Order: sequence, then structure tokens, then C-alpha cells
Amino acid sequence: MSHVLSGKRVVGATTRQTVLDAIRELGYRPNHVARNLRTRQSRMLAVVVPDITNPYYAVLTRGLADAVDAAGYGTFVCSTDGQHDRERKFFQDVMDRGADGVVFASGETASEITFGPAEQATPIVCIGDHLEHPMCDAVIPDDESGSREAAAFLAARGYSRIAMVQGPPRYGIARTAGFRAAMQAARVRVPAERMVRGDWTRKGGYQAMQTLMRLDPRPDAVFCANDLMAIGALDVAHELGLRVPEDVAIIGFDDVDAATIVTPQLTTVRNPAYEVGSAAGDLVLSRMSGRYAGAGRTVVLPCPLIERGTA
Repeated sequence: MSHVLSGKRVVGATTRQTVLDAIRELGYRPNHVARNLRTRQSRMLAVVVPDITNPYYAVLTRGLADAVDAAGYGTFVCSTDGQHDRERKFFQDVMDRGADGVVFASGETASEITFGPAEQATPIVCIGDHLEHPMCDAVIPDDESGSREAAAFLAARGYSRIAMVQGPPRYGIARTAGFRAAMQAARVRVPAERMVRGDWTRKGGYQAMQTLMRLDPRPDAVFCANDLMAIGALDVAHELGLRVPEDVAIIGFDDVDAATIVTPQLTTVRNPAYEVGSAAGDLVLSRMSGRYAGAGRTVVLPCPLIERGTA
């Protein structure tokens, strides 16, 4: 039977048909666990994300799965809720389970990874960061450039009281850096009270926007570090009866599907989620398959501004 299923040896037509008929009659299914024990491969790839309900990470995971599926690899998702302890636990779990590769799209845990010898280390791809290790590759959306373009766009439109809704502490650092660089270049002063934080969610953006709208004078433009927070900010503007963008402009980051559903449609920075996941899949697959064993590689993807109706 094994020769028929594997195709590694020639089997006579009559014998082959007899085996296939028996397989159908008995409902036999190959034991992949036993096969994996023999090959020491799980044929599984782990992806660690902060929040699978965030549409950006759902699309990223789809791009990753599509990239590795044709090679016979499956994916399983670890959603950490942005909790550092959970990130570390998930990483240890996937190592214990023998994942053939790991894609990190979450937090700072990747920087704490302790690698074994290069020839024994599990291939890892980090999203948005790079580790100095020969078995670690990186896919980096150019967050800083995209944020700088968005903030410069607001300044060029004549907005002068520009605010930012940042991500949680230690997250979205490049997006904040791009915003600050653009404000400095445009000589637009941004006092501390116009730099507030959200938690990447619509509710978090809503709460942050409420804080900003209580300022006197209130901001005339708000750049949000992701689209969900920007949609929350838009909710507040509607509740207050403000015209967007005439009374307050709003720009997001990521260009998730919901950006074109809200009214007005959201001006945002496109973070190419599917392409990021696909590139990560290609990188980790090349190492898992043995096609590449060289130095760590970094793929940088552009994040262009998408002009719509909110700015």
C-alpha cells in the first residue's frame, strides 16, 4: 500500500487498482502523524499575530497561507491580544509542537528569541522588524515613509492643529517617527496633548478622539496609526456634528476593506497586508524546503497614501 500511495516505486497496474479499491472500500486515510515522526517535519507553519479579529492580520494570514499551501504546508494562528506573556508562551508552544517555521507579526517577543545553532534553528520571519541571526528573515512595510507622506499631506493642505492617535506603548514606533519627521519638516508644532494613544481598536480610536475633541482649540486634523482607530475617530466626528474633512480631517493607516465602507470613505496609507503575508510565506518556505540557507534577508514594501474623502 505504501508504494502505491507514495508513488516512489513502480507498482503493476493490476496491483495498484486492487490497492486503490481496498482503500476506497475501507475508507483508509494516511496517518500524517506517523509520517511526520519519520520525516521529523510537521508540515505546519505558525503565525503569531496580536489580534486575529483585526482585518489587517486576517488578510496577512491569508496571503501567508496561499503562499505555502501549494507546497503542502498548513498554517495555524496564535492570536496574543497584544499580551507580551502570551507571545512568549505561544512561541514556546509552537517550538514544542515542532512547527517547521514561524512568522512573527506581533510585538517585541521576537527580539527575545534564543536561537540554537544556525543549522538546527527553526526558520523565522519577523514582520516589521529584523533580527540579527542567519536563520531569520524580515518583511518590513515602510511604515515610516507612509506616515511621513500622510502627515506631510495634511500640512500641505493647510491644516495647522494636527494631532495623532498612536498605537499602544512600544508599538507603531515607525509610524510615530514618520509623523513627527513630517511635522518637523513642515514646521508644524505638535504639543504633547495632541499626541494620544489608542489600542488599535475602533473603541480605542473613539476614546482617543473624544480626548482630542475636548481640547481648546481642538485639532483640525487627526492622523491615526491604523484604520480601526480612524473609524472610531470618524464616529466621534459624526456624533459631534462635525463635517469631515471641512471641520476635521482624518487619515488612517492600513487600508482595510472597511475604509471604503464608511462615509466619507477613509483617506489612508495602504499597508499591503496580503503582499506582506505572501512575501513572508515565500521567505520561510525557501528555508523550510532547503532551497535557501544563506544570510538573513529583508524585504521592504512601500506604503503609499490613498486619497479618499476624509482629508
